[in-house]
Amino acid sequence: MPQFDVVLSATGLYTPPHSISNDELVAAFNTYVSRHNEAHQAEIAAGTREPLAESSSAFIEKASGIKSRYVIDKDGILNPDVMHPVFAPRSNDELSLQAEIGVKAAEDALARAGLSGSDIDLVIVANSNMQRAYPAMAVEIQAALGAEGFAYDMNVACSSATFAIQNAANAVAAGSAARALIVNAEICSAHLNFRDRDSHFIFGDAAAAIIIEREDLAKPGLGFRIRSCRLYTEFSNNIRNNAGFLNRCEAGSDPLAADKLFVQNGRKVFKEVCPAVGEHIAAHLAAESIAPESVKRFWLHQANTAMNELIARRILGRDARPDEAPIILDRYANTSSAGSVIALHLHSGGLAAGDTGVLSSFGAGYSIGSVVLQKR
Repeated sequence: MPQFDVVLSATGLYTPPHSISNDELVAAFNTYVSRHNEAHQAEIAAGTREPLAESSSAFIEKASGIKSRYVIDKDGILNPDVMHPVFAPRSNDELSLQAEIGVKAAEDALARAGLSGSDIDLVIVANSNMQRAYPAMAVEIQAALGAEGFAYDMNVACSSATFAIQNAANAVAAGSAARALIVNAEICSAHLNFRDRDSHFIFGDAAAAIIIEREDLAKPGLGFRIRSCRLYTEFSNNIRNNAGFLNRCEAGSDPLAADKLFVQNGRKVFKEVCPAVGEHIAAHLAAESIAPESVKRFWLHQANTAMNELIARRILGRDARPDEAPIILDRYANTSSAGSVIALHLHSGGLAAGDTGVLSSFGAGYSIGSVVLQKR
């Protein structure tokens, strides 16, 4: 079986046109809280119901580091009577919404790599949430781009991008594909409970894309060599989304219940995930005989600023400089699988040939992935 050297030659990004500030989000949430508490004031006064607590921009920024987020639909989210995005239905003959934003990110990546859709012979869509069960979103994007070969969807929650990179790199190295496209098209606002104070601010929408190709086919000096990948999973109930096709078949189940949206035990996630990710990356670097202090950049999953700061500190033994572990979640919020790729896309400049970087993701599962990249 042939073995080819593999590169991550380009990335692409689609940013939705609408941004919601913390102040805007809090105003809508607090209006909902006020109406809810007023409607249930008798029970609250009797002590049979707890009043809902208001949110604040200061609370959000302290808890997460998030200042704003991009979304595909703003009006529905900010309407206290709706509090979720509202999308126009599309026929089966129209490009689906998730495929549409994925294609936009893919076209950006293809242009940066100097390629067209027909140059791609493997498409992987790697998301936390898929718009539907089938046909595969990847096959729809493959058709829209005029790509060749084969395509499939996969899901490892927020770690989907790094897991897909290993799949794509393995396929290219083995010769079953020459060039692969990975798409992370995340419409996270649609699985977020905007009526929950502890999570209503966490997610935003975006799509990212990655081109993986044989080094002998890639433009000289473009992108990064993929030196190695390391993946890890361990089952945990601390981050869940229980929505699925079986919901309507469960006796007594409410298909619109809150647990069919994003839910997490944030304190346990922070306590358990941070050390696990730090140890994972440190072990990966040790296996590659790379000193942590020689790594020029860490593109970490963008879920929480404090988590990223703690993980970087565990790896480096000191606080990371902003340029070493760049943060993009302040304006994008958590975009799940797309987050670390967006960080790579926006902060890959200033590196010299031979410099080392680490792309890492972590999230529900638990799942952790890391990819050691070397600038070409």
